[in-house]
This record gives sequence, C-alpha cells and structure tokens, in this order.
Amino acid sequence: MPHPTASTIGELKKTDYRYMSVKDELRKNLIVKLRAGEMIFPGILGYRDSVIPQAINGILAKHDMLFLGLREQAKTRMLRLLPTLLDEYIPVLAGVDINDDPLQPMTITGRRIVEEQADAAKIEWVHRNLRYQEKLATPDVTIADLIGEIDLVKHAEGRYLSDESTMHYGLIPRSNRGLFAINELPDLAPRIQVGLFNVLEERDIQIRGYPIRLNLDVCLVFSANPEDYTNRGRIVTPLKDRIGTVVRTHYPETTQEALQIVSENAWLTRNAGPSPSGVKVLVPQFISEIVEEVVRLARTSPHVSQASGVSVRTSIANAETVVSNAERRGILSGEDYVVARICDLQHVAASSRGKIEMTLSEDDGGEDKLIQSLIGEAVKNTFNRLTKGLQFDGISEEFKGNITFPAGDELPAEEFVANMKALKPLYQSATQVRKTLDLGDSPGALAAAGEFVLEGLYVNNRLSKYNSKGKTFFRR
Repeated sequence: MPHPTASTIGELKKTDYRYMSVKDELRKNLIVKLRAGEMIFPGILGYRDSVIPQAINGILAKHDMLFLGLREQAKTRMLRLLPTLLDEYIPVLAGVDINDDPLQPMTITGRRIVEEQADAAKIEWVHRNLRYQEKLATPDVTIADLIGEIDLVKHAEGRYLSDESTMHYGLIPRSNRGLFAINELPDLAPRIQVGLFNVLEERDIQIRGYPIRLNLDVCLVFSANPEDYTNRGRIVTPLKDRIGTVVRTHYPETTQEALQIVSENAWLTRNAGPSPSGVKVLVPQFISEIVEEVVRLARTSPHVSQASGVSVRTSIANAETVVSNAERRGILSGEDYVVARICDLQHVAASSRGKIEMTLSEDDGGEDKLIQSLIGEAVKNTFNRLTKGLQFDGISEEFKGNITFPAGDELPAEEFVANMKALKPLYQSATQVRKTLDLGDSPGALAAAGEFVLEGLYVNNRLSKYNSKGKTFFRR
C-alpha cells in the first residue's frame, strides 16, 4: 500500500482507521492469507504439516508463543516472519517516547498532547518492519533493559518520580503496538524472567515500585532450546505457565527436505559474484546425499550428544567445504569445470568441528576420528543403496595382481579417467554407475563415478586404502 498521507489526528479521523490490538491485527491478516491460500511462513521448509499449524493456531488464539527446539531449527527465522502478518502502516502520536495510538492514547504524555492540541496533534506512520524488536537473552540482561529505569537526569531537573517523563523506557514498552522477541529465553536470569510475569498476564509494567503503569499492547514471542540442552539456565515454571502456545520445532524429516534447505542456503556457485574463481563446480546428487547422511547418522549416534543436537548449519558448511575443495582442485589444475568427488569429503572435518558435540571427552583427535567414521558409514549406506543390483566383483579380481591405483584430490579428472582405462573392469563399472546416477558425459563425471566405486568397495571391505605423502592409493 502507498504511504498514508494523514499527518494530524483530524486528518486521521477522516479515514477509515480504527484502533485494533496487535494480536487482533495478526489474527485478522492471518485469516485473510489463509483464505487466499497464501504461504504463511515463506521460505520455511519441512514444517507445513507439523510446526506451521501450531504457530497458526497460536496466532488465531491470540497467544504469546514460545518456539522450542534444538539448534538451527528455523526458530528465529519464523519469529522474524511474524511482522509480515501486521498491517503495513499504523499511526502513532508524534512526540511520545513509545508508540501510542492517536485515538486511544495510553501514556500521560500522549493524553496531554491530545487534550492540548486536539485534532491538530501531529501523527507519524510506522512501517511494520519497525514494529518488531528482538533481544538475545544473556546473563547480563537487566530488568531495566527490558522494562525501564528512572532517568535521574530528568529527576534532577525537578520532575516528580511519579511523572512518566522521568522514566527511561526499556525494550518492551518501546515495542508497544508491535512484537517483542526474546531469543534463548532460558539464558535469562530467573529474577529477570519473574519480571515478565505481569507483562504476560496483566499487560502492564511497573518501574521501581512507583505508580507508573502502562497498559501495553504487545505480543511477546520467545525462542528456546529444550531445558536439557545446556546447563546455562532454564525457564521458570510460572513463566512457562503464562505462555499461551509452545511451538515445538524439529530437524528435516526427509532427505529431500534437508537437501533443499542446503541448496537454498549454502553458497555453491563460485564462478560468479564479486570474487569469481572462473571454476564451475558441479556437485553430483550422490555427494549431496552423503553429506546429508553424515548429519543424519550423527543425530542418531550414541557417541554424539543428542541433547545438543546436530544443526542444519553442519550440512550447509560441509556442502560449502566440498565445493571449495573441488574449486581448489580446478584452480590448481587449470580446469574450468570440475565435478565434486569422494576425495573432497575428507576435508569436511574442518567444517564439522565444534558442530558435533561428543558424549564423552576423548583425546584431541577423537572428534576427527568420529567425523571420519561417520563419513565412511555415510558413503557405505549411500553406495549400497544407489548401486543395488550392480556387480563389482571383476574390480576386486583385477586388483589381485598387486595393483595400486592412485586417487585423491590432486588428480585432475582426465588423468583419473586415463588411469581407469588401464583397469577395464573399473572403467566399465564407472561408466555404468555414471549412467545409472545420470551424472553426465564429462570426464569429471566419469572420474566422480569411478572414485565412488573405489570408495564403495573400500567401505565394504573389498579393497584397502592408504595414504602416502599426502596422496591416496587403493589396492587389494
């Protein structure tokens, strides 16, 4: 809609504007979108039948809401999409510290302006993007940050403490007529959480015990990890009781949803942008599935803390690392078109460290050993699933003659293919896998298929593998 033109209360009264509470506003616009068949939380994948209905019901019920889930489950993204359900513009009184409705002023200052200036009182228009405030809860957050404090400078000027003008309002009052979000609510000190009781229950605030009360019009929303996620803190029970709806989030339920999330969020195109390398990297579907399988296995591994979870950021970072290593190979070899291969997976340990929390403290290399183990299991599962029905016995037989086959990310695709041609069973199997997986006709695709076959035989104990001077070799 175009920016409204009314600039005074008198001009506003000539329009069809009527005061509506924030929660009624959210509910009204949500109903319009539902009837029109529009997406309520655009860009959020995998939640259509599980999480989004919970959030919709909470909005329809005019509840304050808590989004509860492990790391990287789109909690904050959903919170930041809530303002799209607000009216595009609302009028507020000019000259008031907090958003005050021109027709129903809440503050003493606002009422005084309307009383003195009547229809000539100035108004301003606030866009919905400015009606959302967010605070990350940390142990050092004070009640003054959220609610407010007495401004001693104003008091020293001779104003009474009971006068609203002596108060410096905190984030919640300044979010009046909008949404206020607190991220990681359990990290908020219990005594500060107690300070939210009245805001949630009675919609008013009191500063320093003085009789300054504001009947706030604000929708409070929160995000939190489950209580057993960390030992940093918890949500006090009376506060949980005052939150109307708790929306439980989850990780992607299907591989396709997870792959789509990675595709939309990872930086995978490197031959364009402000710092192009000139190398176009193609990531085969089976490589993407292995990257996702690593995370899926980590989420069920007894060696990984499931209370901490394994975030989607792990998949995104690993996918970017795979592309980066393939890009590096292309830069060093002079190739302008590179297909990601199994050898690129050995570098994802760098992007997985710190994202996979182990259940027991082990030696310094314990985390890397776990990651490599997960990669091997992911390759095995993916290889056995995608090549089911194909025969590779001839390759193992060919290696009986004490043959050693070089591999690794230092080999350009054409050199890898030339080496495969010397082993006819391997070349034939790689060609078959390339066609089965629809990888294309380039040398890079054939090299990717061949290395996938070799690694698949290795993880199934039909070949061995060793490293020497930074290079990788397969043998019987």
